[in-house]
Amino acid sequence: MHAISTGLALFGHFLLWSLLSVGGAIGLLPDMHRYLVVEQHWLTDAAFTSALVLGQASPGPNMILFSTLLGWQILGLPGALLAAIGLILPSSLITVAYFRYSRIHKDRHWVRAMHDGMAPITVGLLLSSGWLLARQEASSWQRIAVIVVTVVLTVRTRINPLWMLLAGAGLGLIGIV
Repeated sequence: MHAISTGLALFGHFLLWSLLSVGGAIGLLPDMHRYLVVEQHWLTDAAFTSALVLGQASPGPNMILFSTLLGWQILGLPGALLAAIGLILPSSLITVAYFRYSRIHKDRHWVRAMHDGMAPITVGLLLSSGWLLARQEASSWQRIAVIVVTVVLTVRTRINPLWMLLAGAGLGLIGIV
């Protein structure tokens, strides 16, 4: 019975997160962490972060892989399926319906307002995700320096983020961070 209630709660939250995933599911990290790690204690900080790193490093739909890994860690295969379907289904249905409508009615005021209004929401969600990840890794001045340099380079230049990722990996290999 416990597995069923856990599965329903997991599925319900992934459905909700899907509806909130404006600008991509990466903006959901703070709330996912709050619910899965802090409130429910289904995962540790390390397990959550490891799933994120593995999901982001894998080719393909990163957040779907990340969410599937979270579900797997919580309930095995049923949890993986519930998390993946919960994250994909609602937002996919809404997106298809919205884009079909907005393509036909692109001159309507509310359609333009919707497009314009999503940008600041997306930026805010991405910043909160970055803050969550940076806060967990800011344990030394070297790591803080790497975070600050990465943010500045991302905002001020057009350097491909893969080069920054490679540089961070190199710094980790030689033991600086």
